[in-house]
Amino acid sequence: MSVETGSSTLDRLWAPFEAQSGSRRSLLLMSPLILFELLIFVVPFAMLVRISVSEQSQSLPYAEGTFTIASYLEVLQSGLLQGIIVYSFRLGIIATAVAVVLATFYAYATWRADGLLKSALLFSVVLPLLTTLVIKTYAWVPLLAPNGTANNLLLAIGLLSAPVQVVPNTLGVVVGQVYIVFPYAMLAIYSVLSTVEWELVEAARDLGAGRARSFFEVVLPEIMPGITVATIISFAWSVGAYSAPALLGAGSDRPFALEVQEQMLLNFNWPVATALSTIMLVLMFVSIVVIYAVLGRFGGDVSDAA
Repeated sequence: MSVETGSSTLDRLWAPFEAQSGSRRSLLLMSPLILFELLIFVVPFAMLVRISVSEQSQSLPYAEGTFTIASYLEVLQSGLLQGIIVYSFRLGIIATAVAVVLATFYAYATWRADGLLKSALLFSVVLPLLTTLVIKTYAWVPLLAPNGTANNLLLAIGLLSAPVQVVPNTLGVVVGQVYIVFPYAMLAIYSVLSTVEWELVEAARDLGAGRARSFFEVVLPEIMPGITVATIISFAWSVGAYSAPALLGAGSDRPFALEVQEQMLLNFNWPVATALSTIMLVLMFVSIVVIYAVLGRFGGDVSDAA
């Protein structure tokens, strides 16, 4: 009886959708997602842009109801802010390149592993995702500091004559950021690699290709969609890095996320902070389009990864 009642209720709820055409029915079904996107992403971004074209105020974060592009001009003309933008993109490029290369070979090793070893390799990638971002980033401090575990071990076995300062330093920021984005890059590549048939590699080797050649000429073109996704994820996250530069960087290691925090919370200069954020979002979007176009020429169409 309860099953029949539940079915009739579902039929009544579905009746308005059945009366619509296919396109309108799809639009109605997607309306909750569209509403979510508007409220969570579009509206906040519109507010961000509106604040960025407001005048600065002495007593308030910004002067409401005003309009000016002075904050954009200040960002574009400031040598300090230009250096911050350049540093952010340089960090993004380096961290992305290292993370994607390591993730590609790690994913390949996981793909070729069997049984317990495959499970251990996958678990070792998923495990960091279960840990708070700040905690797993700060864990590199006692490990890489001048008096940390790594330096003490290398000094004890005689490989170093003096401690090496990795943290705080740019190198430490790169290490921490690669550690953050590596799991996402690896899983994106492995999800595509797991669909590749090993028989293709065996056929290439039967025709005389060595291990390296079969990888670069058979496997690599097949997994380019996964590499494209991994590159975009790693680049976007690394350009906007916050925790790694804040915890592992020196004073000169200042990406735009730290500058936005200082402008908003310390200087209470919201127009400059939002103008810098808007410029960075536009630059990142353009960069992602370029990445997609370039990698797409090598078979990196992400639609093939579905």
